[in-house]
Amino acid sequence: MRIDDAAARLEALGNRTRLQIYRALVRAGRSGMPVGRLQDKLKIPASTLSHHIKTLVSVGLVSQVRESTTLVCHANYDAMQGLVDFLASECCADEVGCKDTQTAA
Repeated sequence: MRIDDAAARLEALGNRTRLQIYRALVRAGRSGMPVGRLQDKLKIPASTLSHHIKTLVSVGLVSQVRESTTLVCHANYDAMQGLVDFLASECCADEVGCKDTQTAA
């Protein structure tokens, strides 16, 4: 993962509302959650929710799929794992005697 991509994703998650949205979607699992239910669960106005979801989609953390008349949001688990891996990839890199260290690109 490029550092610019990681920074954009971390910036998106640095907003309290977006972090709440993302956590709710992660908890929902692979089936995702309809936007209406997400709005009810988090008590967020529709326009605010739409704005924050758009940001999460733009950095690749969330995807949306239309199922008939319902818009369903899904957490992108591969992107989440990539971000976690990026953050941990240089763990102990400067520690003397550290083995199994990779350098992030």
